[in-house]
Amino acid sequence: MYVTSYNFIFGKEVVKVTRISVSLLRGVCQLPAYVAYEKGFFEDEKLDAVMSIEPTAWLVPHKLMTGESQFAVIPWTRVAAAEEKDIPLVLICGSGYEEAAIVVRKGMNISDVKKVSIPQRGGMKDLTAMGFIETLGWQNAELIRQPSGDGAIIALFGMGADAASMVEPYATMMESLGIGTVVKRTGDIWPGAPGCSLTTTLPFKHNNPGLIQQVVNAFVRGAYFVTANPDESAEIGSRYIGIHARFIREALKVNLPNINAIRNRDSMHGVLTLMMKLGYIKKLPTDYLDVTFLDNATQSLQR
Repeated sequence: MYVTSYNFIFGKEVVKVTRISVSLLRGVCQLPAYVAYEKGFFEDEKLDAVMSIEPTAWLVPHKLMTGESQFAVIPWTRVAAAEEKDIPLVLICGSGYEEAAIVVRKGMNISDVKKVSIPQRGGMKDLTAMGFIETLGWQNAELIRQPSGDGAIIALFGMGADAASMVEPYATMMESLGIGTVVKRTGDIWPGAPGCSLTTTLPFKHNNPGLIQQVVNAFVRGAYFVTANPDESAEIGSRYIGIHARFIREALKVNLPNINAIRNRDSMHGVLTLMMKLGYIKKLPTDYLDVTFLDNATQSLQR
């Protein structure tokens, strides 16, 4: 679906509305988008937003480049890595924050872990696990690669792995159900590191700055709402994530979305350095981040 505009008659006023498509995943990091949609924040910006929940993050860049989606909330590391592949993606607002957790099966000692389930290379779940391999003494552990984050969780739940890397609210859910224990989080190695972030393409940003601002405005309002109203946000998120709201509410006590996470350049540099060491990228990206619209949105909302 491509961007279209149409006139909507509101009383005696004719309002121009722009239809956009947004690709989302499932998790606490996506809550600002869920909330912005459900609470009408996109509508307030004269946007008709169509939300699509995608099965896995690594499929989304293709949708952005073909114009099937204009915006997405995906791992910032995939955006950064896309630059040297001539896929011009750009981060425009933060969301996920220290989002990945290493969960070990309940009752198992960290030193006894022999199999670790992680998703495809390049996301924060993968990188958080890889960052802790030596620290946790798992150099000789078998890494079980799954096509998605869901697969990594299922592997732990089904006892096919001793540990797994996952985002919230799944880590909290696993603890609450007595299946696993969180032993490390992204913030333990990269304090303040971003996770999934609001993304578009560089050409779309250059050609539609006004529309970009409208979307960021709505997204920032969504993030503020999550912080101020965690109970209602958890109920909203439950309909998209597919688990009980109580798990999401508990997860928000330890892991809130953070729109400013993409400003934490030191932690981002640490992640990128590991990506170079692992061979995921050959050089540090330079043109994958623009906080101009985030600055404008936060300044406007603070007035």
